[in-house]
Amino acid sequence: MLLYKPSEADAGYLVPILTKLGSMAVADITPKLVRELGEELYPEASTDTWVRHVVTPVRSVINNAHDLGHCAPIRIKGYSKEERVAQDLKRGRKSRVKKTPGSWEWLLKFRQHAPRRHAALAMFMFMTGARISQAVAMHPDRHLRLDQNMVCIPAAKGHDDRWITVPQELVRELASLPRLYPRGFDRTQDNLRVFGFADRSSPRKGWAKACKLAGIDLLPFHAAGRHGFGQEMNVRQGIDEKAAGEFGGWSDTSLMRRTYTHAEQTAEKIHEAQLRGLRAAEERTKLTLFNAGASKKKERA
Repeated sequence: MLLYKPSEADAGYLVPILTKLGSMAVADITPKLVRELGEELYPEASTDTWVRHVVTPVRSVINNAHDLGHCAPIRIKGYSKEERVAQDLKRGRKSRVKKTPGSWEWLLKFRQHAPRRHAALAMFMFMTGARISQAVAMHPDRHLRLDQNMVCIPAAKGHDDRWITVPQELVRELASLPRLYPRGFDRTQDNLRVFGFADRSSPRKGWAKACKLAGIDLLPFHAAGRHGFGQEMNVRQGIDEKAAGEFGGWSDTSLMRRTYTHAEQTAEKIHEAQLRGLRAAEERTKLTLFNAGASKKKERA
């Protein structure tokens, strides 16, 4: 463990794992033991949580030691669909619940009742695809060049800092924000934040209140922002996924397509497509679906 430098999140996940495994030799840690440890440590969690909180951190620590020449690597398979469904039944909750992505309609209603910082935050995430952790970390001097219509999305998920050009509407919104310090922070230059929040949890109370006052669904930050961006660009506006992926910070556009786009108005779209096909066929054949000739043949039969 001392050889591995975990992220802040992984460090938190490793504490209960180390408490349980103690000084057990790496050679004695089997894939089966790790998979069973998920249920033991988090009996009310989903199998996806077991992967994130147990399987991934353990695998990272051991394989890091392997890279340094200290032990053999470990391969731990994920949980099957059957195991996921069984655990969902056991805990009485469904995992992988379909997300409702943000939209312009939702954003406009939200902004009517949201505090200024929350309104700007929601608009920023929806228009850039930024994650909440990236948005709240932004510093007005280090991450904004509003005179050039540019903002810097802080590094995350294997991506470096990214400078992108944003539309004038977003520039205007960001320029209207005062210079803000998160509550409890010393008023020093380094502690300034674009949106004035201390961490990703800080906007939650005001966010929920605004949704209630607006009478709209309480969308989580990620659904309202990053999922909303992916849906708006790829599904509603039909922007090519290469452009949307580059702007939104997806190196794997297939991941964006699989995870960040959602079916909308399914029946209506299918019905319209079917009718378009029918009308085109009728035009080509000069026949109609319920043409008189077919009806007369049916009557004679």
